[in-house]
Amino acid sequence: MTRSKIVAIVTGAIAIILAIAYLLLVQILDFRGEMKPAPIGEAEQSVSTVTFYSTSS
Repeated sequence: MTRSKIVAIVTGAIAIILAIAYLLLVQILDFRGEMKPAPIGEAEQSVSTVTFYSTSS
């Protein structure tokens, strides 16, 4: 076999391995169920507003 054929076969094998790994990752993430946002009550933080008034004329 020539060097270019070996490079093509190795590159194709790497591409197939990456594609299968991607599909497995998507299946695992999808298997976890519905994605729900974080509860607002626990993430809520109080915000204070301070206003300064100038008394000089």
